[in-house]
Amino acid sequence: MSGTNARAEAVEALQTRLGHRFADPALLERALTHSSVGVTLDKVRHNERLEFLGDRVLGLCIAEALLEHAPTATEGDLSKRLNALVSGARCAEVARGLGVGPALRMAGGETKNGLRDNDTVLGDACEAIIAAVYTEAGLAKAAEIVRTLWGEAMTRVETLGVLNPKSTLQEWAAAQKRGAPAYTVVGRTGPDHAPEFTVEVAIAGLDPQRAQGGSRQAAETAAALALIKREGIAG
Repeated sequence: MSGTNARAEAVEALQTRLGHRFADPALLERALTHSSVGVTLDKVRHNERLEFLGDRVLGLCIAEALLEHAPTATEGDLSKRLNALVSGARCAEVARGLGVGPALRMAGGETKNGLRDNDTVLGDACEAIIAAVYTEAGLAKAAEIVRTLWGEAMTRVETLGVLNPKSTLQEWAAAQKRGAPAYTVVGRTGPDHAPEFTVEVAIAGLDPQRAQGGSRQAAETAAALALIKREGIAG
């Protein structure tokens, strides 16, 4: 399979996971175009302006959701939760779940440099995609998608107080003098544009825990969260 066909399949898979099929494919293409491409013959612009807009749309959608789900929270607590939920790391995690990396359009050399799995690049593209949805389908649709994609992270905050499962687990393990958590990929299935990883996390003195995700990082996060829930570890 050619790289062009693989990327086209990745773009199709992304739209399925996103829950929105673009009537204007060029808008999605712009959201997925990294600045390394520059000005091309087909005049597709990169995603930085969309990323700027998407950052604001995301913040509004998350703020509204927090006001609904945390009616007694103080302004300071709401701000803390908002900052965590719209962080670059969180956006990158969402992007990995969508399969954004394989769908990105960038200069050839940048793929070899690992930019398809770079947190900043993925986070920016995620915000650009949100802006593209907002531009094409309006705020209500963008908010619906944001609430779906951020639902699991919102649950972590509301029920466990866990914003970053891997950091929470590492801090707990250090406090318990159990050493750092060890993550091992124990399985990988699916095609290159839509892989499914199985990761096992192990900590001294505890039974290991496995979980799946659309990338190694997503699977590690899921495994850490599953272990936190199983052991009742506070964030």
